[in-house]
This record gives sequence, structure tokens and C-alpha cells, in this order.
Amino acid sequence: MGAMTDPTSSPSQLWRYVQDDDPSAFTLIVETPNGPYVRRIPPALPLPSGVDHGSGAEAAAHTAAATWGMPDFVFQQADHATKGSGRRELGDRLLLAGRRGAVVQVKARTIKPKPDAQEVAWIQKVAAKAMSQAKGTVRQLRMLPADMVNGRARTLQVDGNAYEWVAVFLLDHPQVPEGTQVTWEPIGMPAIALTRRDWDFLFDQLRSTTAVLDYLFRAAAEEPVPLGEEPVRLYELAAADAAAPPKDIDTELVGPGGTLFSTPRLPQAPAGSDGTHAHLMIRIMLEDVATSLLRDSVAEGDRFTVLSDFDRLPVPARAEWGHLLLDMLRDVPEVPEEHCKWRFRRLLEEDGTRQLIVGAATRFDPIIEAAFSAYVQLRHHEVTARTGRAEESSTLGVLLTPRRDGVRPWDTSAVRVHGDLDLSEEEIQVYSEEWNRATENADVSVSG
Repeated sequence: MGAMTDPTSSPSQLWRYVQDDDPSAFTLIVETPNGPYVRRIPPALPLPSGVDHGSGAEAAAHTAAATWGMPDFVFQQADHATKGSGRRELGDRLLLAGRRGAVVQVKARTIKPKPDAQEVAWIQKVAAKAMSQAKGTVRQLRMLPADMVNGRARTLQVDGNAYEWVAVFLLDHPQVPEGTQVTWEPIGMPAIALTRRDWDFLFDQLRSTTAVLDYLFRAAAEEPVPLGEEPVRLYELAAADAAAPPKDIDTELVGPGGTLFSTPRLPQAPAGSDGTHAHLMIRIMLEDVATSLLRDSVAEGDRFTVLSDFDRLPVPARAEWGHLLLDMLRDVPEVPEEHCKWRFRRLLEEDGTRQLIVGAATRFDPIIEAAFSAYVQLRHHEVTARTGRAEESSTLGVLLTPRRDGVRPWDTSAVRVHGDLDLSEEEIQVYSEEWNRATENADVSVSG
């Protein structure tokens, strides 16, 4: 019926049950400091109808990443891409977010499985082929950038030299022999083997492409686990994260009033498991950015960068941030007519180079837009003046403003700055007098 992992191998105990009536799914019972937590790992998403098995497995993997992650981060080669002499077609799916990328090679067992020994041999064979193909894709992208199309049919030119890569062998198989552990020759970059159920689980658990990519890199550096056991490894790593002490970070980098915020890299509970929909606030805001019309001066590459920066918000923090943003939206309209109320939260990542600002204001108009831009620039200038690392630093600001026309509940706008802004002394003085005075009067709520 089930088995238990060695309780001495991780900071928490994991009980694993396989259901007799559904061997493609299993249940984990995780012993945490807050008591036991039950997590059912369902089968992989069903294949789409009307397509062959191999193409269907690729499409299903794409659907999982686009649905639980974001379609903006899932890519394949553009149909119109030029394929010159000696160039092979890039059939791989790519996951891209920030400066990390995954080359995903999906392999499907399209015939009735044979005895276990033969199946293991076949899996080893296709895994070696998948890793070789992934290596070739990265090599080709580094030699010559290619146009790739994301899940919203938008084109991004991908230069392989701009990304750190991990290779993913993704297996679609009706019944992987128990204990199958895949090996391959080194390919010069991190690599990992997953079943399609593992893949779906990661996206369902984390609901963030950035978080999944970070996990893939982290897991690829660990000892391999048998195919199908990725949920067990994730929970073991999550338990280790929960037990780890917080890092010592200089909160003065964000200025007076900064507080230390620490959260595990991996959540032990799935995203959104608090019984509310608050975590969806971040997804909705990401969708707002993804579907908005771009100004003439803004390119799709800029949108990709903004989405990537926003998606870096730690998964375990998203529900609390969602509750806060909803509270902000309820609060900022409560002012006399012609007045404007602002509320903010800032987060500076531990290396001091990436800052995220979310906020809400009573209304949106050109004055509010300019004031918010000034706030983002000022906070970026202040942090980079303290760190001395302006050239490698960026700040993303996302502002919500309530609407009263019934079309939608709010508008979302974003401002991103990076590098040395070269603000004049006069600009710094004007921005500081306006915003730092407001902070002293407690009209602006800021936490680091």
C-alpha cells in the first residue's frame, strides 16, 4: 500500500502511499513543525485529443507550464524562423524567465511497455538522446540567436549567451519501472530527468515559472532520484529550507524602518493552500502586465523583463502580499475628494541588486503617474547609493489604482528602472522633499 522514506535523511518525515486503484498517483504525508500535511500527487494532465502521442505529450507539458506558470515564459521556435544551411530545426520547448532557461526534451512511450529490464534500457537510450539534443539546442542558440514564440504568440529573439541553461528530459510513460534512475554522459550544463507527472507537480506546487526554474537548477546539482520521485525530493528540500536559519542582511539598505523578511525558498504547502484566493492577486497583476497595450517606446523584450522581475516574488510570500494589496485597494479610496492616498511595500533581495515595489493610490492620472515614477527612481537611487552597485541593479514598481466605472476593479501600471539613473541634485532634492516627507507623515507604508 505504501512506503516511508528514511526519517533520518531529512529534517522531516515523509510517508508515501500508492493507491491500489490508481498507481499513477500517490499521496505524501509530511510531518512538519505545524503538524502533518497531506499532499496528493495526481497523475499528469491528460493528453489532448486528435494528435499523436508524442506531439500530445509535448502539448500537455506546454499546457501545464503555461497554465500554472505563465504562457509568456514558455517558448518554441517561430514558424517563420530562417533555417540556413547546416542548421537544424529547434524542436525543443524552452522555459525562459530572467536570465535562466531550460531546454525541455519530451519523450513519449507510444507502444505497449515491454518487460521492466527492456523498458529501463529504452528509457536510458531516449534520455541520452534527449540530453544530446538539449546540448545541441543551447550550442546553436549561442552561435546564432533565434526567434522564439511564447504562449501568447509573441516573438522574442533568444541569444543563448544571455542565459544560464539547464537541460530537462521529460518522460511520458504509462508505468515507469519502480526505482528507475536515469544516467547520462556530462553535457556541460546542469541536467535533470523528470516524468510528466513530476513536471505537472512542480508547476502546480509552485505556480511560478521562476520558482520552477530555480528548483530545476537546484535539484540538478543534487544526487539523482528515481523517476517519479521528484515530489519526495522537493518536500525534503522544503523541510531543509524551513529548518534553515535566516541570513543576516543589512536592513539599512532600504533606509530607516527596514525590516528583515525571511521565507523558505521552497514552500511545504502548495501555493494558495491558505484557503483564500489572495495568492491569485500576483497572478492577476502579472496577467495585467502581460495583456496590456505597449507604448511605442516599449518592446516585447521589455515586457518579458518586467514579468520576469515580478515573478521573482517568493512563492511562500505571495498569499500575504495578496492580502496586503487587497487591503490597500480597500483603503486608498477612503480620502476626501481631490486628495490622494498612497500605500507601498518594498522588497530588496538579499544580494541588494533587485528591488520590488508594489503599491496603491486613490486614482490614476498623469500627475499620479509622474509621482509614482519619481518614487521608484528615488528609491532606486537611494538603495544604489548605499550599495555602490548601480550598474547591476534594477527596481520594478507596480501600482494599483481603483476604478469606479465597473469595467474592472483596478488598473495596473508598471515602472522599471536600472543602472545609474544620473539624477541631478535638483531632481533628488525635489523627489526627496515630496516622498520622504510623506513617509515621515506615515502616509506611505514601507517595509523591506
